[in-house]
Amino acid sequence: MADVVLENGKTVTAHCANTGAMLGVQEPGSEVWLSPAKNPDRKLKFTWELIRIGDGLVGINTTHPNKIIFEAIESRKIPELIGYRDMRSEVKYSENSRIDILLSDDDRQDCYVEVKNVHLMRDAGMAEFPDSVSDRATKHQKALSKMVKQGARAVTVYLCQREDCNTFRLAADIDPNYAEAAKSAREQGVEVICYSCALTPKSITVSRRLEILF
Repeated sequence: MADVVLENGKTVTAHCANTGAMLGVQEPGSEVWLSPAKNPDRKLKFTWELIRIGDGLVGINTTHPNKIIFEAIESRKIPELIGYRDMRSEVKYSENSRIDILLSDDDRQDCYVEVKNVHLMRDAGMAEFPDSVSDRATKHQKALSKMVKQGARAVTVYLCQREDCNTFRLAADIDPNYAEAAKSAREQGVEVICYSCALTPKSITVSRRLEILF
């Protein structure tokens, strides 16, 4: 939850979907954007969506990346993931896991796409993931490796919800287990791509690919 002072001076408590540490994107007094809850019966009537960092916006709502990537694939903005006939979300696979996006086609192997939200930047221009220890994220990397061994294609997409980054790396000092699992998965054939976003108070869309440094 986050207490936010609106333009009219009223203070509201907004829902924060981000369960991570939110390093660098939780400074008190920052300019933020909220969205009204669609469910009139929800206890918290607003959701925290964006924060201004420097001259740009950063998206902190972790429920959006899967939808953003899904739409980007549909509109052919991610060349690495085009050419599949069918695309589904939240499909069960491996051991008690769900893949964010499953791409399939009669003429090629299934493609398992795991989407990770990125908002951390500690060094100028360098996006990082994760911002806290995540056993769940580590589990997903191991599950993707298993799918590759079974003959499928697997891709981790890191979606950077900010515009001020040019490169991406793993935050190994924050979660060494995840960093090890991600590097091992890549060595076993799991593909890795990272895209940044163009953000406005009205939309968040995939914009350009970032260089990966691991």
